[in-house]
Amino acid sequence: MKKITIIIPCYNEERSLPLLYERLNEVREQLPQYAWEFLLVNDGSRDNTLQIMRSLRSRDSQVCYIDLSRNFGKERAMLAGLDFATGDAVIIMDADLQQPPEIIPQMLKLWEEGYEDVYARRLTRKGEPWLRRQMSQLFYKLLQRFTRDDVLRNVGDFRLLDRKCVDALKLLREHERYTKGLFVWIGYKKTEVTYEQQERAQGNSSFGFMRLLTLAVDGITSFSTAPLRISTVIGLIVSLVAFFYMCYVLIKTIILGGDPVQGFPTLIIVMLFLGGVQLLSLGIIGEYLARIFNETKNRPVYLVREKEGV
Repeated sequence: MKKITIIIPCYNEERSLPLLYERLNEVREQLPQYAWEFLLVNDGSRDNTLQIMRSLRSRDSQVCYIDLSRNFGKERAMLAGLDFATGDAVIIMDADLQQPPEIIPQMLKLWEEGYEDVYARRLTRKGEPWLRRQMSQLFYKLLQRFTRDDVLRNVGDFRLLDRKCVDALKLLREHERYTKGLFVWIGYKKTEVTYEQQERAQGNSSFGFMRLLTLAVDGITSFSTAPLRISTVIGLIVSLVAFFYMCYVLIKTIILGGDPVQGFPTLIIVMLFLGGVQLLSLGIIGEYLARIFNETKNRPVYLVREKEGV
């Protein structure tokens, strides 16, 4: 009998988790030909999420949980789930019920047909503000231009992975993780299912603007050196413009004579512009140096405080 592991990273999901469990249980009853493992990862929740996990575990032996020592972020929580998952196929999904569990049978059918990575694409993004949707689309466009890999738009972490994909992802231990890019990077035979994203069942999203901005920066810097190239090109263009302007001033001074008063505003503007370009370039370099610094520490990606059933 093949085993299916469902990994659910959780952060302050005490109200959503029982609802999700009931719907997953309905899916499990529809597919008795599989053995199941519901692997819940508590990513440093500050509410009663861990107590809910313990309660579900006491009622259902197929529910397992991992309690991380603090909030490490969703990307690392997913890696923790992958490390402990034992299924022949692994399904990753959120706990907020924006991703309907009812499409899991469709994912499993495609997996049985030979596909190794079945990802779910959102047709709509209900419950998200207009500005957030537009910024998300802009990010995907930028990332596609900056990287050679094919960026899957409107595709999140909701997907089914064959065991060979899971083993490949477990080899990638970087700390500054952008898992959506890692899914693309490992390759394997992929196909998609589509779904209508629902509004959150309970509570509010923990991903505010700054966390989403950080995730976007991590995505670009993890899978592309294009920002470094852009700063190089800007520096080259500015240098050429400055050289030709220097030639112009020199020729003008020789032919017409110099004027110590005129040109002061131009000088200030040029200095401020060059200073801004230099600071921008240093900031881009600093982003990459910070990632090198974090990787060279060689710390564990996450720490587990408590686990049950794994």
